[in-house]
Amino acid sequence: MSLGDEHDGFGGVGGSGQTRTRLPEGNSGDVYGGARRPVRSSRSLVTVVGVVALLIAAIAFANRGDGDRADTAPTAGTAAPRGDAGAPTAATGVRPVTAKNGTIPTGYAHDEQGAQSAAANYAVALGSAEMFSATGRHEIVTAVYAPSVAAARRADLDKVHSDKGFLSRIGLQEDGTAPQGMTFISRVIPVGSKVESYSDERATVSVWYSSLFGLAGEGSQNPVSEAWYTNTFELQWVGGDWKVTDFAQKDGPVPVGRDQRASTAQEMSDAIGQFGGFTYAR
Repeated sequence: MSLGDEHDGFGGVGGSGQTRTRLPEGNSGDVYGGARRPVRSSRSLVTVVGVVALLIAAIAFANRGDGDRADTAPTAGTAAPRGDAGAPTAATGVRPVTAKNGTIPTGYAHDEQGAQSAAANYAVALGSAEMFSATGRHEIVTAVYAPSVAAARRADLDKVHSDKGFLSRIGLQEDGTAPQGMTFISRVIPVGSKVESYSDERATVSVWYSSLFGLAGEGSQNPVSEAWYTNTFELQWVGGDWKVTDFAQKDGPVPVGRDQRASTAQEMSDAIGQFGGFTYAR
C-alpha cells in the first residue's frame, strides 16, 4: 500500500443528439400539408387501447416495491453475473447489510457481491476525514482490516498522520484538525467496483472512485479539489465477514472535466455541512 501521496497518503485515499424530421410527402409547399391519413376504425382503436393497457401493466410490474420482489431476489451466497460490462448502477442481488461496526457497515454476504460491497465501503471509510483523528482512525482500522494485519496497519497509519510535514502540506494543524474558520473535507465517492479474482476465502476487488479533499474557507491555501483513483483491495473472509489485508492504489481513470464555474469557499463549506455522506455503497 502506498502512503506517500500528499492528497491521499493517509491510506485510502455524449453523442450528437441529432433529431431526424420527416416532412409530409407530396408537392405542396405547406410543411403541415400533404395527404391525410384515413381515420382509424373502431377496431383499430380497440387494439390500441389493449396495447396501452398491457404496457401500463408491464410498467407497474417492473416498478413493484421491494416487498413484491422478495420471493425472486437472489439470496446470500448467489454471485452477481460477471462479464465485460459493468453491473447495473443499482445494488444487485442480496439486500444491503444491516449491521454496523461504529459507523461502518459490516456483515457482508459471503459471495462476490458481498466482497464488492465491502471493498467499496471500506474505501469510503479509509478516505474519510475521521482518519485524521487518532480515535476515529483506530476505530476504522479495527473495523476494516483483518485481525492478522490490523496492528501493523495501525502503526503505519499513525506514523503518516502524525507527521508534521505531511499535516502542514495539506493545511492541517499538528493535531490533525483544521485551522480556525476552515472546514476539512476528505470524502471518497465510489463510482463502480470490479471483481479481479474470487474464492471462498479470498477476493481481489478494484474500486473506482472520485475523491474530494482540501480545506474549505476564506483564504484556504489548499482548496477542495477533485481527484480520481482506483484502489485494488485484497480481502480475506475471516470471522464471518470480508476484511482488508492489503491494497494498492493508482490514478484514474480520469474523465474530461466540464467547463463549470468552481464554487466559492463558502458554497463548498455549506454543501459539506448540508449534504451528508453515504454509509453504504452497492
